Amino acid sequence: MTATPVVAPAVRRRLHPAWLVAATAFIALIGAAGFRAAPGVLMVPLEDEYGWSRGLLSSAVGVNLVLFGLTAPFAAALMDRFGIRQVITCALVLISAGSGLTVFMTASWQLVLFWGVLVGLGTGSMALAFAATVANRWFVKRRGLVMGVLTAGSATGQLIFLPMLAWVAERSGWRTSALIISAAALLVVPLVILFLRDYPIDRGVRAYGDLTAEPMVRPPAGRGAASRAMTALFDAAKTRTFWALTIGFAICGATTNGLIGTHFIPSAHDHGMAETTAAGLLAVVGIFDIAGTIASGYLTDRVNPRVLLAIYYGFRGVGLMLLPLLLSDAVHPSIVVFVVVYGLDWVATVPPTAALCREAFGDTGTIVFGWVFAAHQIGAAFASVAAGFVRDATGQYTIAWFGAAGMCAIAAVVSLGVGAPARSDGN
Repeated sequence: MTATPVVAPAVRRRLHPAWLVAATAFIALIGAAGFRAAPGVLMVPLEDEYGWSRGLLSSAVGVNLVLFGLTAPFAAALMDRFGIRQVITCALVLISAGSGLTVFMTASWQLVLFWGVLVGLGTGSMALAFAATVANRWFVKRRGLVMGVLTAGSATGQLIFLPMLAWVAERSGWRTSALIISAAALLVVPLVILFLRDYPIDRGVRAYGDLTAEPMVRPPAGRGAASRAMTALFDAAKTRTFWALTIGFAICGATTNGLIGTHFIPSAHDHGMAETTAAGLLAVVGIFDIAGTIASGYLTDRVNPRVLLAIYYGFRGVGLMLLPLLLSDAVHPSIVVFVVVYGLDWVATVPPTAALCREAFGDTGTIVFGWVFAAHQIGAAFASVAAGFVRDATGQYTIAWFGAAGMCAIAAVVSLGVGAPARSDGN
């Protein structure tokens, strides 16, 4: 009698829960990105309806960007204290309320309250410190890549929202666009509640790529979130590394969110280009930002992040120097090349900057990155407001573009000089 061979059952490899958490975070970042696409699209319609100057509108954006930045380090500490789900859910509700309430405003102070305060607090709670928290808690392997992908979530949101918001604003009015943003943020809340978790142990697993033999333990909830954030700042501020990263990232914010993100569409409109066309070009920035940021995350795992930052800022400065010569009333190959290169470079700076914070400040690296990101948004706010008043005073943005190019040269030099880890024990 012939024996029947025993066939081992096929082993099904389950998708690690870390990837589900990362995917949920990615979608949440897309939902929060709607408002960041709004100021450039809605600035001209608001100017036409209310007669508010470009400088006044830019000031409301500036308040938003400052609060966005200053909220970030406290949000990272609050996630440690209360949990990621709770903080992100509250943030999305604030963004939805701030955008939706703009349809009822009748005075400029209300624009500052809704655009600036409410949305600033909400988006700040979902700043890049959120992405860093997810990447650091859930991933050991592929951490830089995941940070790049999550950072690209904001660019994806811009890609999705910009052309649509411009098209809707042109045909149905800016209020409809504001309500779309409000609804998009609110729709993400159920996904966050269902799928986002704080630590791998909450799903009974280790972090992705964690091969240690230590028992899985859920870290105790932190106490005194504000105190921890301030302590991290005071400790980091004693090092040259922190200030080098802060200066570089402030310039990064000035030359992305503050200048191009807020003023590219109005500037193109000044040159006779249709707003929907300019919004489409800015969306192309978003498309290539996805590729550039993911590639930067990949490179950050393999290349000295200081060198990467210097290269990124150098390319950005060259682009800004050329921009005044490229803008016109129509789309030409030269402006397409600009948006492609600028897109690849847009937030490619984030993975290497986060990596340097982790390298230098160890366990508090995520909170320190929140403070460095605060400088990013303060730089963005300064550039947004300054460019608005430059345009009011001169009738064009040329001085703003050239000034930003000079700042990029400074950032490239400073980044190369970022020092070794501030703490030799890595803690």
